[in-house]
Amino acid sequence: MLYLPKGGVFDIIAHLEKSNFEISRIDALFIRLLGYPQSGWIDMGFPVLSRGDFFYRLTKAKAVIQQAMLIPGETFYFFARTLATDFSLDVAAIEEAYNKYAPYTDGVIFADTYNIPLGISAENLMRYLISSSMERHKALSNKILGQYDEAQWFKYITIASIIQKEAANAYEMPLISAVIYNRLRKKMPLQMDGSLNYGKYSHTAVTSARIRNDSTPYNTYRFKGIPPNPIGSVSFDAIKAAISPADVDYLFFVKNPQGTHTFSKDYQEHLKNIR
Repeated sequence: MLYLPKGGVFDIIAHLEKSNFEISRIDALFIRLLGYPQSGWIDMGFPVLSRGDFFYRLTKAKAVIQQAMLIPGETFYFFARTLATDFSLDVAAIEEAYNKYAPYTDGVIFADTYNIPLGISAENLMRYLISSSMERHKALSNKILGQYDEAQWFKYITIASIIQKEAANAYEMPLISAVIYNRLRKKMPLQMDGSLNYGKYSHTAVTSARIRNDSTPYNTYRFKGIPPNPIGSVSFDAIKAAISPADVDYLFFVKNPQGTHTFSKDYQEHLKNIR
């Protein structure tokens, strides 16, 4: 592998000279005839090359690709730090670029595996992830709903992000969704721990002290309605559940010994399930 900096051919030659390659500015003319080297890490194919092959591969070699995976439920706070480590980027630069291009603080980038060229800048990385994800949001909305209203769609994504945090499996997602909509219709607070697993709290257990002290709109114990932004990335199953909740009257659920949830329609039944 070979790293090439951003800039013109003479900048690249200067970099290679400093890296002890036998190359000079005269070679720039030959390189320009062959093409133009791309910046970042490129795969030269062989550890030893003739001079002609080296110049040819310098302009034709493909970028070295590394995968970046965003799992459903993870927040951008932690994803940014994973990207910074894997691609040798500055976290602050990633966050600044995200805020520049993303319309919401989280939930914009689709949970998926992405092929990213090494050497990419924080700006280009965020522009790529966000623009491609926003295109997918639009396409998915048009496919499911027959139209794309960004504000309404991201209300679904916000609900889906809570479902993603709360559900034990895909089967439960429409049931969790039904509880959310049933509570909203009755103007009840959602009272869901998952909404407090936003940002840096993604992997932090929600305690009674946290519920008392968190004054953000993500605290669905203190504030009615859904949060103003998604609380993390979502899967397609969570999006489907947010759009099409189960036709049930459930208002409560509690984790059971099997690791899934037991649902109930009234508070007395809920207390019994807790006991």
